[in-house]
Amino acid sequence: MKKSVSRDEPTGNVDFDIRSINRLAVPAILMGIAEPIIALADTAFIGRVGTTELAAVGIAGGFYLMTVWILAQTLTAIAAIVSRNYGKNTLDDVATLVPQAFVANVLLGLGFYFLTIAFAAEIFGFYNAEGDLLDACMRYYSIRAMGFPFTLGTFLLFGTFRGLQNTSWAMGIALAGAALNGVLDYFLIFGIKGILPALGLEGAAWAGLAAQVLMCILAVAVLIKRTPFSIVPVLKLNPNYKWLAGMSFDLFIRTALLNVTFYLAVRYATGYGDEVMAAHTIALNIWLFSSFFIDGYAHAGNAIAGRLIGAESYGALCRLGGKIEKIALGIGASMGFVYALLYPFMGGFFTTESAVIKAFDDVFWLVIIAQPINAVAFAYDGIYKGLGEMKYLRNLLAAATLLGFLPVAIGFHYYHPGLTGIWVAFTAWMVIRSVEPALRFRKQYCSVDQE
Repeated sequence: MKKSVSRDEPTGNVDFDIRSINRLAVPAILMGIAEPIIALADTAFIGRVGTTELAAVGIAGGFYLMTVWILAQTLTAIAAIVSRNYGKNTLDDVATLVPQAFVANVLLGLGFYFLTIAFAAEIFGFYNAEGDLLDACMRYYSIRAMGFPFTLGTFLLFGTFRGLQNTSWAMGIALAGAALNGVLDYFLIFGIKGILPALGLEGAAWAGLAAQVLMCILAVAVLIKRTPFSIVPVLKLNPNYKWLAGMSFDLFIRTALLNVTFYLAVRYATGYGDEVMAAHTIALNIWLFSSFFIDGYAHAGNAIAGRLIGAESYGALCRLGGKIEKIALGIGASMGFVYALLYPFMGGFFTTESAVIKAFDDVFWLVIIAQPINAVAFAYDGIYKGLGEMKYLRNLLAAATLLGFLPVAIGFHYYHPGLTGIWVAFTAWMVIRSVEPALRFRKQYCSVDQE
């Protein structure tokens, strides 16, 4: 029997407390770091196989994740729509939207699988991959890319759960996937003597694919058993589908611009040599791990902001922004402190190659100082997504890319080439993304008493 989602009736003056933030944020943190844990596990295990294989995981795995980020924007859009209807107590209005969006995401994933497989050699050629490195990228990606439809379907349902003010379901599903990946990584990469041959790079790809399939199956099961929504679509489009598509498109453009920064960084790093690319892979995976960790409170802000704007509780929305910012800053500073303590050991955890460790050590300080900066950026990313202001976030990312990352990265590449320039550019990029939205939010929602 389908279970309804319990909730308090909206009053027009809905508020929140720290417990309600943590109730959403803590599971979201654990859910959010599952994908980076999969990438970190691949990095740690493959780092023992060889430098070329590690660089291939960085390129092909990075391209897979970046493509998923571009395509999975319905996660945030569906969360904004569902949470707003949750705040207005009108979930019936989006009952047919969820299964329609799920099917659309699965079909989109299938389309991109066939498209990118057909042009995989050309795609990784743009990353300066050639010879053995290009072959390794192709072998890894040909397996991992089969996860596109499963990943996009899963993310759509995770957004639905978030809109229902529940991140625990996604947390459990994501951790199950990460656990399966970790176990399979070890046995598939290194094999079991006399039982299972060592698959090396391909083993890591199969482990990641298996994790994505499991997560999708579990997400569908939760949707059917624990929410008021069905997985079976109807032909007549939901009236909210146009709004969903519009927000998703704005976020698609935003994330495509985001990928310009990551693509250029990987292209430059690859051109500096396999050792530098391997070091960049380690630094980027740590940076992404931290980003997803901090992003847990952004997910909470996303869900609560949508509910508050739906209930027209503007004073509470102002307080939410201040509280989420302070919490995220504290987490970012704490993570930076922990990384500083672990500085002498981090590179050696992922590889035994001395040249790779040296290149990594030269830039890890930039990853450390980025932590509190990233925290503010991600906090307001989540809040503005919950408010449905996707055009603003698109324009902000464009400005940060054109005025921050690109001029710094290109300037360093031509006048002082090396990995340091890439990470200075990342820092400039994030400064713009943190300062501007914080100032705008205060002016927009906190300048007058709007309660």
